[in-house]
Amino acid sequence: MCGNNMSTPLPAIVPAVRKATAAVIFLHGLGDTGHGWAEEFAGIRTPHVKYIFPHAPTMPVSLNMRMSMPSWFDIYSLSPDADEDEAGIKSASKNIKALIDQEVKNGIPSHRIILGGFSQGGALSLYTALTSQKKLAGVVALSCWLPLRKSFPEAAANSANKDMHVLQCHGEADNLVPFMFGVQTAEKMKSLINPSNITFKSYRGLPHSVRPEELIDVKQFIEKQLPDISDE
Repeated sequence: MCGNNMSTPLPAIVPAVRKATAAVIFLHGLGDTGHGWAEEFAGIRTPHVKYIFPHAPTMPVSLNMRMSMPSWFDIYSLSPDADEDEAGIKSASKNIKALIDQEVKNGIPSHRIILGGFSQGGALSLYTALTSQKKLAGVVALSCWLPLRKSFPEAAANSANKDMHVLQCHGEADNLVPFMFGVQTAEKMKSLINPSNITFKSYRGLPHSVRPEELIDVKQFIEKQLPDISDE
């Protein structure tokens, strides 16, 4: 479901403490798996929210001398004008949309689902939300960029998410996905969706990783966009 590799394991899950009325689907970065992020989010969980952490399929990655590793799509270079794996990005996005559809079938409306990710996973979450015809609650985009940015705004013509809320976070000392990529992505996003719904947070001294204060910001964003409706 989350890639063309049939051996891709099932997502890591942090279940809701009580009946799940909302969900977060969070995509890990290049070379990682969903397990570490499941542990991070277990520490900031919200009781009525189910957290889903898919694992990317293993594939050769051009950026890393064609070594095989978990990757949502191929990356040729991290330079601003590098060619991009358009077919791979679109295929991965289709698989994430299928995962959203599965949660809808499980009884969680799409507008109660937040999509998010770190680095390559954050990039895929932004692209998927902007091209989805399912209305989402929002996106959490950590230390990432918008892929296939030159395909927008046309690629978002049929999007249901032009009013979605986005929390974008980036470390000022990121030496892998430069901070300026995050700033430029936020500016691009403001031209694609309601700019007042975009929150960009920077973290002084933070490299290509996360820190506790950032996770608290993520937790507060999730709680605001996915309020508890069990008593209504």
